[in-house]
Amino acid sequence: MTDRKHELAANLAKVEERIGAACAAAGRGREEVTLVVVTKTYPADDVRILSGLGVRHVAENRDQDAAPKAAACADLPLTWHFVGQLQTNKVRSVVGYADVVQSVDRPRLVTALSKEAVRAGRELGCLLQVALDEGEGGRGGVPPAGVEELADLVAGADGLRLDGLMTVAPLTGEYAGRQQAAFERLMDLSTCVRRAHPAANMVSAGMSADLEQAVAAGATHVRVGTAVLGVRPRLG
Repeated sequence: MTDRKHELAANLAKVEERIGAACAAAGRGREEVTLVVVTKTYPADDVRILSGLGVRHVAENRDQDAAPKAAACADLPLTWHFVGQLQTNKVRSVVGYADVVQSVDRPRLVTALSKEAVRAGRELGCLLQVALDEGEGGRGGVPPAGVEELADLVAGADGLRLDGLMTVAPLTGEYAGRQQAAFERLMDLSTCVRRAHPAANMVSAGMSADLEQAVAAGATHVRVGTAVLGVRPRLG
């Protein structure tokens, strides 16, 4: 086993232990929470090692990095999640490899994703990214007041499947520093969406620093990068 494989295996085991403990504390089964490993800035070789260690969900946030990496790992049994802010000029490329786009935040993007999914003959899973900083900090996303309308739009779009909601713990506004409260707010919004769209039951929240709070709030998916792959080098 290579040094890198040892490192990733050890890190993955620690993250699994954290998720398991958080599930136990919340009275949830471990199978209720899916680990999505955020592989941004790391090479395809690491993705291949992770796949060999049992990881089945990986995430990227930049198309220019993700597209070649996904192509290099096309033989692996992976579900690819796109989690970054998505410009419409990148949609055709992203639809080519992503199974789920977690950052759907505006009607124009829904239209573009629908068009390309139909063209590619694919059904693309979509999560609405919800902005809980109420526009003060700029993490991106649709404000809570617009969630149900955007959900209806995705649900009615050809080639798209409304899977649920996603958020990033806000840095500003009433939920700053209150990750669990933010994630509980996301769960409340999920409940509202599921009244009209019962199958949209994915709730993606929590990262390396706050996955426990996300699990406690009821998240179904946690997005973990640094705790598995290590601290990223500074870019530029």
